[in-house]
Amino acid sequence: MKLTVMQAEFGVIGGTGLYDPKLLKNVKEVVVETPYGKPSDAITVGELGGKCVAFLPRHGKKHTIRPTDINVRANIFALKKLGVKRILAPSTVGSLREEYHPGEIVFVDQFIDRTTRREQSFYTEGKVCHISVAEPMCPEIRKTIISVAKNMGVKMHETGTYVCIEGPRFSSKAESKMYRQWGADVVGMTLVPECVLAREAEICYASISTVTDYDVWKDHVVCVDDILATMKNNVENVKRIIAETVAKMPAECSCVCNQALKGAFV
Repeated sequence: MKLTVMQAEFGVIGGTGLYDPKLLKNVKEVVVETPYGKPSDAITVGELGGKCVAFLPRHGKKHTIRPTDINVRANIFALKKLGVKRILAPSTVGSLREEYHPGEIVFVDQFIDRTTRREQSFYTEGKVCHISVAEPMCPEIRKTIISVAKNMGVKMHETGTYVCIEGPRFSSKAESKMYRQWGADVVGMTLVPECVLAREAEICYASISTVTDYDVWKDHVVCVDDILATMKNNVENVKRIIAETVAKMPAECSCVCNQALKGAFV
């Protein structure tokens, strides 16, 4: 099915472990065409808390797309085309701090970009967009998700600096120790350019980062099996945070994310 009209207000970009037919009601899959090629997969649109939500698996439904190869421009454009005004972006991260324990959630508010091979702008011809990402996350969504998590009693951290690496390999010990010296709190592979392109698209965006392990600075061997096990144990908390955040967000935005392009062009 090819979509021809706008249908969704919220977007969720996450892994296949976060898709649950019980989370969304009256679901249907839609295929959205973009000038940037195909999104990671078909988008599942359904109802959640009386609102229309579009779910897009970041790595594809079978997790076959490497972080570097995610067509982020197509993903964000497709959600924008569907009418999405706010994006909730769950992901998994490694901890760079003793106090950021596996199983806890971090609502990151800053990033350090260590990627080298990813296009970070929709504007590659004709004009240059100097988008501001001084505060890369939407303050309005962050306020709500933090409040929701607190009310749930979820172990979480209200702030955090996310260092985004190219992947798909994990860090060396030297790199991991360097990121700690830089003041980073968690490490992952997908936040950039996702949050940057969302800002260019004037879509509110917030990350929900689940700590799955300590990075190798702690002399801990990073294992995919451990990451998946921790994520599986925490996925219900993430689903509840998403559901309650969607239900509590007001219809109209009070932030300025939807005006991000003002002053971005010479």
